[in-house]
Amino acid sequence: MAAATKTFDIASIPADGVGHEVVAAGREVLEAIATNSGGQFGFEWRDFDWGSEYYARTGRMMPEDGLEQLKDLDAIFFGAVGWSTVPDHVSLWGLRIAICQGFDQWANIRPVSMLPNVQSPIVGAHERDLDWIVVRENSEGEYSGFGGRNFSGREGLGEVSTQSAVFTEVGCERIFRFAFDLARTRPGKKVSKVTKSNAQQYGMVLWDEVFDRVAQDYPDIETESVLVDAMAAKFVLRPEDLDVVVASNLHADILSDLGSAMSGSLGLAASANLNPDRRFPSMFEPVHGSAPDIAGQGIANPVGQFGSAALMLEHFGLDVEAKSLQVAIDRTCEQGILTRDVGGTASTHDVTQAVIDNLG
Repeated sequence: MAAATKTFDIASIPADGVGHEVVAAGREVLEAIATNSGGQFGFEWRDFDWGSEYYARTGRMMPEDGLEQLKDLDAIFFGAVGWSTVPDHVSLWGLRIAICQGFDQWANIRPVSMLPNVQSPIVGAHERDLDWIVVRENSEGEYSGFGGRNFSGREGLGEVSTQSAVFTEVGCERIFRFAFDLARTRPGKKVSKVTKSNAQQYGMVLWDEVFDRVAQDYPDIETESVLVDAMAAKFVLRPEDLDVVVASNLHADILSDLGSAMSGSLGLAASANLNPDRRFPSMFEPVHGSAPDIAGQGIANPVGQFGSAALMLEHFGLDVEAKSLQVAIDRTCEQGILTRDVGGTASTHDVTQAVIDNLG
């Protein structure tokens, strides 16, 4: 077989639990897509065994020079992080957030859509043509990591902890411009900004002010400002009114999980952690966690990983292939080939093979 015209160097980091199963499934689908390209492109996979098992051996979630090992690759294909042997804040900050912040992956996108044959808890979801995308500021806000714990030597309940949310003008402006630019590519052409400036009178007031300033450069885009609690209600009661929803790190994290649950399962949700400046590799991962209760049983839902693979293909400029993968996912669901979390009986392998067969 002739060498591929373009080879993408991809870091494969399954990390923990079902991450191993869905990353393997995602790689299988991507290899099928590369084969179907007739040699136009291919993938060179770099395997990294980082995660909680690595932590058990070394005391770190990834090596000290981990970012150096990744920085020249084209992308990172990530599974899920977290296991009972490692505190969650250690596993998350030691691997996923370390990569996101270290590579300034400041834009996180999480699409929400309704798949055929997958039951949504929202009444009439499939008839209402629901399709929106959550844009998450991914570098600062509530997950900046500023704070500390003090006075641990005091008697009784004397210890004090602080956690500061950090909002910068540059961080706010770039995520808003990203959201507006994305809205220009979508039929709804609307950006909904999530805030809580009535209670957070410093950081989120800056957030609001920068949004209003940036919005003036996009007169063709409809805008609205919604308090986060009201937006949670809107997700459930009026989701057809949503197109692009932009929110801070914490707010978008919570709302996007709500959107995934509305689509039928967290196992369906894809995401991309983007460095839009392309100074560093971007990272593509499903939204679900490591699911220790089903890990190793071959029943994990790989659709979120497949959707993340489609986002990676888009990032590479392979829009036709990305669309083909999304169509294959839809066809597989239409055929009723579904895993248990969405009411089916199919295994991870069954869904993977069906998606490959449906690539056309």
